[in-house]
Amino acid sequence: MGRCIYGGIYEPGSPLADENGLRRDVKAALRELNFRSIRYPGGNFLSGYDWEDGVGPRDQRPARRDLAWQTVESNQFGTDEFIDFCRAINSEPMLAANMGTASIQDAANLVEYCNAPAGTKYADMRVANGQSLPHGVKYWCLGNEMDGPWQIGHLEAHEYGRKALEAAKMMRWHDPDLQLVLCGSSTSQMPAFPEWDRITLEHCYELVDYHSMHLYADNRADDTDSFLATTVALEAFVQTLDGVLRYVKAKTRSKRDVFLSWDEWNISGNYGEVKGNWQQAPRLIEEVYTLEDALVAAQWLNVFLRRADVLKIACLAQIVNIIAPILTKTDALLKQSIFYPFLLFSRLASGDSLDVLLQSPRHETKQFGDVPLLDASATHDPETRLGALFLVNRSQTDALPLNFFWQNVRPLHVRAWQLCGTDPKAVNSFEDPQRVVARPLAVQSIETGSEILLPPLSFTAFEMMLR
Repeated sequence: MGRCIYGGIYEPGSPLADENGLRRDVKAALRELNFRSIRYPGGNFLSGYDWEDGVGPRDQRPARRDLAWQTVESNQFGTDEFIDFCRAINSEPMLAANMGTASIQDAANLVEYCNAPAGTKYADMRVANGQSLPHGVKYWCLGNEMDGPWQIGHLEAHEYGRKALEAAKMMRWHDPDLQLVLCGSSTSQMPAFPEWDRITLEHCYELVDYHSMHLYADNRADDTDSFLATTVALEAFVQTLDGVLRYVKAKTRSKRDVFLSWDEWNISGNYGEVKGNWQQAPRLIEEVYTLEDALVAAQWLNVFLRRADVLKIACLAQIVNIIAPILTKTDALLKQSIFYPFLLFSRLASGDSLDVLLQSPRHETKQFGDVPLLDASATHDPETRLGALFLVNRSQTDALPLNFFWQNVRPLHVRAWQLCGTDPKAVNSFEDPQRVVARPLAVQSIETGSEILLPPLSFTAFEMMLR
């Protein structure tokens, strides 16, 4: 979509491109974020995509009209280029099979192309394209937002459930070790939510490993207090789908668990232009992110940690230019405000998610009622003995005194970072790239009885060795 790949990840004409056309500065920034997995080709584009258009000699690949965004897809970047890109930034590929215009046979063929050893048609096609060894792709999505009437090849729940079931069977026959993601409701606001999820899971529960969920947040109402309390809705979304999973497991008498994959999430309040007028890589939805957006992103990541019992995968949509933490020009790159919370969680959160006992002052919001001013999550890695604590002060006006109480451990070697400001609408720009960034915070002690003041509109991350 737009300039995510062409003009973002892949730009052979840029002075910053490597020998494969990949932007060196983009790869470096993405390595900083350390994405564990990247989903491709994802989005509405997927439901009209023929994967065979994107493999083989580039000069023989057809240009196609993309009906989802009314753009022209050159197919110069395809499956093999995506796998090479993932390897270059040490990320696990998550491929998606077209469940719209394509058949279950097409999905199975793609698995053979990617994962089968040489000796059969599609595996030999991969070898002929310069990829002698199987790609070994583990994670696979069974379509994208198939409940949406806007989706190419939209299906009703029973239709999709049956098609996904049969595709899953064929894909698993090629590779029984695949981890499959069933297509859930497009948002929690869909009229059929959560009935769609129940029906499709009842068809496919025994053959899938994850159930997808999508949601985007926004502040189009210009109500910052409510926007900063968005996690109320986010956790309710997880809680509902957790209940659906438990219900279907009980109804089907299953012995296995299916988990959640939040494989599209982000803030997108200014949609801007979404139709490309049949151009190649037009500028679509190039969101400029604010301080308040960064604070919501940090709380979203808090939700992921708090609900790690059922939520095992989450994919930020997207990674470059389109509603993304990174913006590019041909010769420059900008890290947006939401880059920094993701960076800190990615670096610091490991091991076990902890159940934090939190007591906080509360305040009233228009959309979500009475909510605590403080939002928190924490992790502990028993192997390294490192702990991390992530805190957002939602208040626009009041600093919060933070008091620590530890049981059976003592925090040592504390480091901290903080992202904060007085203007919730503050943004980074190519002219002023350091306005909204996470900066090191000097901390003397966080032992029991110590107190730290969290400024309003702030995200603070702590790392400590626990003894």
